Amino acid sequence: MPVDAGCRCCAARGGTWQARRAFVLTAAGTLVLPVAAQVEVGAASGMRRLVPAEALEDSAVQQYSQLLAQAKAKRALAPDNHPQLLKLRAIARQIIPYAAQWNSRAAQWRWEVNLIGSKQINAFCMPGGKIAFYTGILDQLKLTDDEIAMVMGHEMAHALREHARSRLAKSQATSIGLSLGAQLLGLGDLGNAAANLGTQLLTLKFSRSDETDADLVGLELAARAGYNPQAAVSLWRKMGEATGNGGIAFLSTHPSGPDRIRELEQNVPKVQGLYQASRRG
Repeated sequence: MPVDAGCRCCAARGGTWQARRAFVLTAAGTLVLPVAAQVEVGAASGMRRLVPAEALEDSAVQQYSQLLAQAKAKRALAPDNHPQLLKLRAIARQIIPYAAQWNSRAAQWRWEVNLIGSKQINAFCMPGGKIAFYTGILDQLKLTDDEIAMVMGHEMAHALREHARSRLAKSQATSIGLSLGAQLLGLGDLGNAAANLGTQLLTLKFSRSDETDADLVGLELAARAGYNPQAAVSLWRKMGEATGNGGIAFLSTHPSGPDRIRELEQNVPKVQGLYQASRRG
């Protein structure tokens, strides 16, 4: 699906990679001092250490580059002047300064945000800050800026909390049948395996605990950045209504339901003050 269909401003050739690089360099130009989190989440899994963060991030860079190249070949990669991409990058610039509060490595990530023309209702953030949205999630759900920020915050939270790293480490440990002693001897094997795990990143299914974690961290990230936390509730209601439609790739890994919405409703008041403070600032 060409991303420029029906949009005159997109008929021109896509932006240069130099322009994309400029966004990468400026996106995290402003960082904020650490502050106390308002939402409560569990401790990160210690098993994630079995997969080196650097190896997984390198693998994500390779897969992300391949995905963009494939989209570009199909004329589905949005050029830098595409209105929806400009909006996505503007929202990312608001949220990224708060990312390092949840993962110190994020201050060094080369964040990227791109838009792919597809009817899929989907979005993701790979380890290392590689973000992509599909036009389907924006168009079919008619997302507001606040709702887009909730999707982005949620996906960024998965990367910041290293859910993929933990999931892949558990998968590798289980498949190899490691005992404690074998884990110590097999660290190198697991580290090397991380370089070949990129193909799993887009189809990885997180646990319910991971999803709750990402919901709450994403909620706080977006609220601090000045986006109305109430939008998290309206977002997941829209997701629930879309369940019966085709092409809901996002929902295959992010199931909606009353429990999820109820938990978000309970946590919105915790971050409402952050949102109001950001609006005053």
